Amino acid sequence: MPHKPSVLFVCVKNGGKSQMAAGLLRAVAGDAVEVNSAGTSPGSAVNALSARTLGELGIDITDRTPQLITDEMARSADLVITLSREVALTEFPGTRYENWDTDEPSERGIDGIDRMRLVRDDIAERVAELAARIAPGTPRTR
Repeated sequence: MPHKPSVLFVCVKNGGKSQMAAGLLRAVAGDAVEVNSAGTSPGSAVNALSARTLGELGIDITDRTPQLITDEMARSADLVITLSREVALTEFPGTRYENWDTDEPSERGIDGIDRMRLVRDDIAERVAELAARIAPGTPRTR
């Protein structure tokens, strides 16, 4: 049986960007990829606007709970993707690391649901490219 790739998305609170990325990858890759997300300082709930914008695509992340990243999570992942400039992780041999410096519309004065849709779309494009790389045969569009 071929190895099933595993991806861990990490941001600070694990309530927004990392949860969105995980939800999008689950939707695109299905069971072809093991997907997890965590935070370095997790909040108490998934960001409501993040959940709403994914809901617009038919993806439900409202049942997800932010969790603290552990060394074991990072060690067991094939690929760890950080989605924040503030994330600092210990890197373990054998695990690949990538940083996605995602769009931050608030720096251009765009806030609220409009901001979150732009963030979602940026992450969705990156997730589609990732899925094509690690799970060939998955669709490139959401």
